[in-house]
Parts: sequence; C-alpha cells; structure tokens
Amino acid sequence: MRKYVCIAVAVAFMSGLQAAESEYVAPLTAFGAPDLQGFWSIATQTNLERAERFNGQLVISREEASRIEAMVAAGFERSNEPSDPDREAPAAGQNVGGYNTFWMDPGNRLAEVSGEIRTSIIVDPADGRLPYSDQGRANYAAAMQRRQSYDGPEARPLGERCMVGFGSSGGPPKLPVLYNNLTQIVQTEDHVVLMAEMNHDARIVRLNGAHRDPPLYPWLGDSIGYWQGDTLVVETTNFHPQQNLRSSLDHRFYGSSSMRVVERFTRVAEDTILYQFTVEDPENYSQPWSGELPMVDSGETVFEYACHEGNYALPGILAGARVAEVEGLDYAPTDPGLRQ
Repeated sequence: MRKYVCIAVAVAFMSGLQAAESEYVAPLTAFGAPDLQGFWSIATQTNLERAERFNGQLVISREEASRIEAMVAAGFERSNEPSDPDREAPAAGQNVGGYNTFWMDPGNRLAEVSGEIRTSIIVDPADGRLPYSDQGRANYAAAMQRRQSYDGPEARPLGERCMVGFGSSGGPPKLPVLYNNLTQIVQTEDHVVLMAEMNHDARIVRLNGAHRDPPLYPWLGDSIGYWQGDTLVVETTNFHPQQNLRSSLDHRFYGSSSMRVVERFTRVAEDTILYQFTVEDPENYSQPWSGELPMVDSGETVFEYACHEGNYALPGILAGARVAEVEGLDYAPTDPGLRQ
C-alpha cells in the first residue's frame, strides 16, 4: 500500500500532467513511496533564460538542436588545444581564462522534456525571461556591483568562500553549473535528502512538516515536502540573506529571503526525473516564474568536493587587492566577463 499525503497545490504544469498520465510506473521504496533515490545530473546547454535568437520559441527541432550542440562541441575542442608558448602577455585587466576544458562538465546537450528540445529552462512567462520588477532589477544590479568589492572575504561570492556551491546548484531552484552537476537523492519515511555534488550541499526536506516558527534562515532555505500522487512536492522559503544572488554561467537570478520556491520531482522513466519549479517573490518579480529540467541518470557517482583544502585563491585575491591599493591601481577588471 502506497503511503502518500495528497495536498492540493496552486500550480500544476501541463508536462507534469502528461508524465502522470504516461504508462511508466515508478518503483517503490520499502516504505511504499515512489523511489527517487540515486545520482541524477542536471547538466545541460539550455540556459535559464531564452536567448533572443530563438524568437520566443520554447521548442526547436532536433536538426537545429544538433547544429547548436555541434557548435558547442567544436568550441570545447578548440579551447582544449595546447596554449601557444610564444604568445604575448595579456593586457592589464584582460580575461586570462581559468580552468581548461578537461575540468569542465556543463553538459553537451540541450534539455529535453516530454520529447521536446527546450531553448530555456524557464517555461513561464512564455517569453522565457525573468519577470523582474523595476525594484527587482535594481536589486540584482546592486548585488552584482557589490561583487566588485575586495575589502574582505564577506564581500566575495559564496562559492569563492566555499560556503555553498556556485550559482544555484544546491537550489532551490536547482540550476546547472560549470561542473559537479550531480545530485544524490536519499529517502526515508520522514525525510528526503538532496545532496548536490557542488560543495556537497545537503538540503534536508522534512516530510509532512511545517516551516519553523520563529523562522530560521539557513543556507539553501527551510524545506518541507509531501507526496502528491507519484510526485514529491517541496516547498522552501526563509533563505539566508547572503544567498540572494545566484550567479553561474548563464543562469543568474536574484531572490529575497522571503522568496518561496515550490519544486516537483516526478520519476518519468527508469533514467529520468522531471524536475519542475515555481518561484514566487513579489519583492523582485512582477509575477511568479516557472521552469522545467530533466534530471538524468548518467551512471556516475559524486566526486569529493574538497573546496577549502589547499585553497589559496581567496587570500591571493585579497592580497592582490591590497597591493593594488598601495600602488594606486584600479584592480576592478575591465573585461565585463570577469565582472560576472
């Protein structure tokens, strides 16, 4: 006998309904819940927001997707070529690059949901763009500007400080990053653990519980969950105030501490979980916004993420800023890419 708590939710995605109506039946755990356990990858070349070149199209043909994926593969191949030992030194402030391609694993395919190849993770609004209010856009711009401060470690991004993973890899919502895109899911009767490979961020979801009162504001927020049919629904709010800016690759957004994120995890095939989410944040957005992403069993397991051990980057960055101050130099990068 399956033991679920069926609670109505305000938002249901059409593709979620299609998944529920499919012939696939998820396996069950020993305690009767749909089994989501395993290692799941969210790596994809599909961006959070839709690029203008797609003219508002959410779905593209396989032929067009193949062309895009081939271009991405060619770019990675070029970037993995040996460096010219006789090249000139870079100009001051020029982007000198970071990891070579060997260390990168952002995914080599566009996201496919319900047989459709997607041009953006965002599915609502229909234009695939974040619906910032004027205040929200100002908050985002101010947060990006604060990242240019080198006065102390507190001003540096959380991933740089090894507090949580870069971007929003641990969620919610969960979004891809440059590498370490796996999530391990572990279930018990009363809890679900979502452990992101990036920084080993473990989000513990209390099933059939309530948000803490008075609220706490932990990293990754305060998550509660319940089963709605074969779908695990997770509701999260009360985020740490330093985690309001999520920025990695082309997946960037700003959220307040009172932002509310509703996630839905539905196993739709032996090797796929359909991941859906809705973000509600009136402080920054003119309407809720929603996204969809497949979580795929890649056959891999998580690697150790040893962020602090032997990490001299942060003291080196701050020491360089102090030297620049003494020498009266402008140490803000001139390359816009470095500012992100």
